[in-house]
Amino acid sequence: MYTLAPAPTFLSDDFLLQTETARRLYHEYARQMPIIDYHCHLPPDQIAADRQFENITQLWLHGDHYKWRAMRTHGIPEQYCTGEASDWEKFEKWAETIPYTLRNPLYHWSHLELKNPFGINEVLNPASARSIYDSCNEQLPNLSARALLKHFDVRVVCTTDDPLDSLEHHKVIAQSDFSVKLLPTFRPDKAMAADDPASLRGYIQKLAVVTNREILNLTHYLDALKSRHDYFGEMGCRLSDHGLEMVYAEPYKEGDVQRIFDHLLRGVDVSPIDVLKFKSFMLVQFAEWDHAKGWTQQFHLGALRNNNVRRLRELGPDTGWDSIGDFPQAASLSRFLGGLDDRNQLAKTILYNLNPADNEVMATMIGNFNDGSVRGKVQFGSGWWFLDQKDGMEKQINTLSNMGLISAFVGMLTDSRSFVSYSRHEYFRRILCNIFGNDIENGELPNDVEWVGQIVQDICYRNAEQYFGF
Repeated sequence: MYTLAPAPTFLSDDFLLQTETARRLYHEYARQMPIIDYHCHLPPDQIAADRQFENITQLWLHGDHYKWRAMRTHGIPEQYCTGEASDWEKFEKWAETIPYTLRNPLYHWSHLELKNPFGINEVLNPASARSIYDSCNEQLPNLSARALLKHFDVRVVCTTDDPLDSLEHHKVIAQSDFSVKLLPTFRPDKAMAADDPASLRGYIQKLAVVTNREILNLTHYLDALKSRHDYFGEMGCRLSDHGLEMVYAEPYKEGDVQRIFDHLLRGVDVSPIDVLKFKSFMLVQFAEWDHAKGWTQQFHLGALRNNNVRRLRELGPDTGWDSIGDFPQAASLSRFLGGLDDRNQLAKTILYNLNPADNEVMATMIGNFNDGSVRGKVQFGSGWWFLDQKDGMEKQINTLSNMGLISAFVGMLTDSRSFVSYSRHEYFRRILCNIFGNDIENGELPNDVEWVGQIVQDICYRNAEQYFGF
């Protein structure tokens, strides 16, 4: 009679670590490394105010569209996601949902987040919901926004900020004795949104107020935006970020762009080609400003956003109605990066793709523009959004290893609005160590744990520290 071997314990200290070498790499080298979160959506006002969360729902479920999507799929009404249900009722419905998320990364993430920082090893389900809710809430007085950043040993947080933002909360942190650096990231997507002329005109009006400038033509507009770019630099900004379907690289003449901007300003219709020309022109301006300041530019490519028009109208953006798009990437990326490189204006660059079919495109594209001037100057970024899970991370790591240098990789980020999402760094580090450990035990890499451990530590922390120069 066949006897089953005991199953490994879920979420043990050796979670995801399949070999002894993998375990050694993680526990001796990766585990203790600090965190640089160079791209996230944490609210700066909550860090400045050192927000105290009243309950675990406010910390864990408010704003988390990953969890909302799972709850909706499970048949949970909207009132328990974004609606008027009480915080306990929302937590209870999440506890009802999570047993059915098996093999979804939410199952791993959620239990990692309960284990760290709350020390809860119990599986969340309807039977355990009340005790877990109460246990988390009892600990929250010691887990404010700043305390959580310190708990996870975060050294730098780069938020995502519109050029119009006053950055007043970043000023509060800069003038305080808080040891974690809170730096802004320049995210000018709204400043180039010519496909929504009415919103762009409203944006231009707001920019005129913020900069105390009259904006009557393209030159005025660029000068006003450049003044905000300069201000972000004064506030410690070292990165820009662009969330785009694809990089825009439509050929244009500056005279054409001046005409297009004049039409946009006056409410005259512009053609789809003119929209692409304007976006392409603006991307080049931002890229050249970044290069002049030594910043890193990030491009998050391939999201098809706001697919459910009814829910967008009812709930607004960033509430869980986005998906992977299948936009062409290679040719426009080559034209854009190549044009900047040809003029010696190419800043350090990180490319993130949302469509896994583009992994090899990104991993080979970066090699075209790594010119030896900076180690890993152009990077294939970590698995993003729908891909920041075990399968997505493994594929990104393997593709970059096959077609580039994983040793130069700047590693993981949270891309999150939650203060407990730093467990994703642990998740990434375990996966990374497991890949290297398996290779060593399969004889595919030398059994030099000390050297490989140094590479692991570089990827976890030191590469980012050196690359961004905070």
